Amino acid sequence: MGNKRLIILMFALIFFFIMMGLTLGGRVGMTWPEKFVKDSISWTQSVVYKPAAYIAGFFKDVGNLGVIYDENRTLKLTLTQYARDTQRLNDLEAQNERLKEQLHFTENQKQSNNYKYRIAEVTGSNSIDPYNNSITVNLGANDGIKPNMAVMTVDGLIGRVKTVTPLTSTVQLLMDINEADNSSKAISTTVQGKDKDSYGVIESYDSVTGLLVMTRVDKDDPIAVGDTVITSGLGQVFPNGIPIGTVVSRDVGDFGITHKVMVKPFVSFRKIREVFIVEVPGLG
Repeated sequence: MGNKRLIILMFALIFFFIMMGLTLGGRVGMTWPEKFVKDSISWTQSVVYKPAAYIAGFFKDVGNLGVIYDENRTLKLTLTQYARDTQRLNDLEAQNERLKEQLHFTENQKQSNNYKYRIAEVTGSNSIDPYNNSITVNLGANDGIKPNMAVMTVDGLIGRVKTVTPLTSTVQLLMDINEADNSSKAISTTVQGKDKDSYGVIESYDSVTGLLVMTRVDKDDPIAVGDTVITSGLGQVFPNGIPIGTVVSRDVGDFGITHKVMVKPFVSFRKIREVFIVEVPGLG
């Protein structure tokens, strides 16, 4: 019995070493149990990984949305500020050009007369009051402004000061001049270069054509189409030499005694930003 046990133990060791050699050696393929186990593990991993990856991706996208939202808001604020700065720069450049023109205007005027020009800005939205064709400027009684002072731009006459408060003044524009209105002031006029021979009075404004109506023009008056109409200074409101507009037509008046002249104003009443209030020393 002892020899049999020894022989069995020997064969068992030999079988063990043979199996070890087969296991450690290179193999071409796997057995079906190994294949089954590997496929089962791979399928289980895919089932678990896909939902986990989807959930992780979802939360990552939500986080990215917050970052994108903040970036877009920052960009919008930056673009808005840039647009405001650009508009402000454009406004300042335009204002600078206007002020240069006005400075040149005042220097020229100082050489021709002794008027004082008080520059004022149109307040509010820079729009004309549609009810009385007027604008409001930021100079008033505290600045020495008085009713009936003439008001102009670098282009020409626009009207007169109608009412004043301590800080502001209301300017009645030429668009509101009306011979039927007792509060309206007619403008005594002449022609540049013909001031000794030409005379007329602007008493109304034609809102249809946008032209000023000049009447009381003598039939022998030399005024002609293309002439520049200016204030004559004969009245007590508008001083001498302020440009008003250009003659566009001349016709016989209603009664055939005098002529009627239509004058196109130099000033665009819809684009008024700064004005000059004319102060005549010793007047008013």
